[in-house]
Amino acid sequence: MAAPDGARVEVPCGYAAFPKEIVRPPRAWAEKVFNIQRWTVMPSGGHFAAMEEPEALADEIRAFFRPLR
Repeated sequence: MAAPDGARVEVPCGYAAFPKEIVRPPRAWAEKVFNIQRWTVMPSGGHFAAMEEPEALADEIRAFFRPLR
């Protein structure tokens, strides 16, 4: 995803890095554009993570939102 120069998403963001994902952005690039609060390298899964690893993805989403409550 391209962003205009200097554009930044300031809302808290998280990223679950699934090892078999088709495209995985470098963390340094993502942190320049997004307010990354949580970056997790997942043990398995890929492009269809919600179908391949639904419990792991749900646990990660819960863990991301827990401190934001």
